[in-house]
Amino acid sequence: MLRDVPVRGRRVLIREDFNVPIGDGKVRNAARIDAALPTIRHCLSAGAAVILVSHLGRPVPGKRDGTLSLAPVARALGERLHMNVALLEDWHEATTLRPGSIALLENIRFEPGETNNDRALAERLAALCDVFVMDAFGTAHRAHASTCGVIDAAPTACAGPLLEAELNALGRALGGDLARPFVAIVGGAKVSTKLALLESLATLADAIVVGGGIANTFLLAAGAGVGESLAEPSMVPVAERIMARVHVPIPVDVMTARHGETAPREARLRQWKEVADDEAILDLGPETLRRLRSTIESAGTIIWNGPLGVFEFDQFGEGTRTLAEAVAASSAFSIAGGGDTLAAIDKYDAGDGLSYLSTGGGAFLEFVQGETLPAVAALQRRAGRASCG
Repeated sequence: MLRDVPVRGRRVLIREDFNVPIGDGKVRNAARIDAALPTIRHCLSAGAAVILVSHLGRPVPGKRDGTLSLAPVARALGERLHMNVALLEDWHEATTLRPGSIALLENIRFEPGETNNDRALAERLAALCDVFVMDAFGTAHRAHASTCGVIDAAPTACAGPLLEAELNALGRALGGDLARPFVAIVGGAKVSTKLALLESLATLADAIVVGGGIANTFLLAAGAGVGESLAEPSMVPVAERIMARVHVPIPVDVMTARHGETAPREARLRQWKEVADDEAILDLGPETLRRLRSTIESAGTIIWNGPLGVFEFDQFGEGTRTLAEAVAASSAFSIAGGGDTLAAIDKYDAGDGLSYLSTGGGAFLEFVQGETLPAVAALQRRAGRASCG
């Protein structure tokens, strides 16, 4: 762990997750940047020269794409740290940094070999530093050069406080001594994209609350019509199998709009078997939400991934708003992850009430599914070798 590693007078390379939304040259949501600040400040105050590395988007390897430059991130960091954060395309400049100074490497995915964990690229990164800190939980599920390869190549490698906090929070939520009832909330468009998550939670949770297109597929499995709603009829057998293993509260009422409206204005309340053929379900109804609130209030542990409705439109955001407020008010240990989930929590100002907000999307899902995160495994192997030596 970083707290056990001396960094004064040393060059410290920190892998952070600055894959943030950018528009008009500005960072639109700085939550991931803010989450990284404690680690960065710790190293700076301890007298280290700090080099940051991150990706942004999915550029073509080897091609510099100005729209995916980390320049807006460097500016946002500088504003928060009240110091200049240089953006470096020439990595050699990083080796001349003085203690107490900081620089950000340009988008690591511009480099050929990043996403296939190229050993030569990992060694180039390792050559920049005395200490490598893996602090990007959001990319811990990627076996890339800047997340895995550099761990083996660096003189010293350790986990950062943010990564440690994420793993501890998820470990507490999913551990054998978790407080019950354990309620999982899973929203999103398709059962197929969260099949492994739902299957895993079916063995752990006491109840799984479903929303979005996923809820529509469960409605089909329960015998209701869903009109023109987003749903996956082919996944009905999967939904039936999950419902046989764990309690899945089926919506008793829903909010709909006429199918095909690009900006639906009128929200229509429908009972669960009264959705017209030309309507689409876009949110849960008030009676369903009343029942779900009761489920949330009695929970001991809550994990949340995915909004319950099309919350971008206020008239179809009541389900997500009600859920966010209920989770925030609950005494349960609660953890939420995923970009849309965090955006909803931010919209409804519910973040302070949750126990932990995870910066990870895919990593969050894979951890809950019980999968090994490559970066975490690499750190564990390195620690194991050190203890044996």
